[in-house]
Amino acid sequence: MSEKPAQSQSYPGRTREMTPEPRDEMRDYAGRGLLDGRRALITGGDSGIGRAVAVAFAKEGADVAITYLVEDDDARHTAELVTATGRRCFTFGGDLAEERHCREVVQHSARDLGGLDVLVLHHGTQAPVKDVREIDDAQLRRTFEVNVFALFWTVQEALEHLGPGSSIVVTGSINGLRGNKTLIDYSASKAAAMALTTSLAQNLMDREIRVNCVAPGPVWTPLIPATLGEEKVEGFGGQAPMGRAADPDEIAPSYVFFASDRLSSYYSGQTLVPAGGEIHPG
Repeated sequence: MSEKPAQSQSYPGRTREMTPEPRDEMRDYAGRGLLDGRRALITGGDSGIGRAVAVAFAKEGADVAITYLVEDDDARHTAELVTATGRRCFTFGGDLAEERHCREVVQHSARDLGGLDVLVLHHGTQAPVKDVREIDDAQLRRTFEVNVFALFWTVQEALEHLGPGSSIVVTGSINGLRGNKTLIDYSASKAAAMALTTSLAQNLMDREIRVNCVAPGPVWTPLIPATLGEEKVEGFGGQAPMGRAADPDEIAPSYVFFASDRLSSYYSGQTLVPAGGEIHPG
């Protein structure tokens, strides 16, 4: 059963303030060179799933760059975890709702890493409501600028650097498959991100760039206590068939799978749904 106590914190949330702290450092993960020499940009890589992906990529031999909003402590800790593996890590703070920042992050990552082979689009925002009429213009624009527009801007800029054999991995959501009665605009934005995945997979096929999606179910990350009310945080994830939320460490291997040509060279336009046993077409 889920053991998450009621709690809340200010947006965008910080790992060290969570009870319990999530497993997001991939401590028991052993790499086998699946990403040797690869250079990866991971948006939203400071904590949660993004942190676990950054560490897993590093353990597989990749140098990484991560973006974050304002969570300097979390980003610094992720960088320390990556460099402890012997790989390089660059961090870029700022708001991906701004087109200029999206494009600069790609440019600076490619410059510092010496190129770009893998792009993980993981950043996102959400704001629950009880009534659809609560979603004002500012919230709607913010949700889609962060969760959808930023994907377009980042991919557009990254195509200047990604070549044959490169991989793009988009973070979707189980809510993009089945909706959510309180995360209304978020669910719509994730459905858009997942449709973008399949469209890009087709569009970039001739360039030999694979595009896939990971659509998790409930995962214990800082975004949860930072955006959901205490009553929803208590017991978070208990609705999943497995009776609990995932830890980020359980989700990161899906990203390794899609990033690695050795594992997924014949996959593009596909979605993995690590959702604790909830079954949906994906």
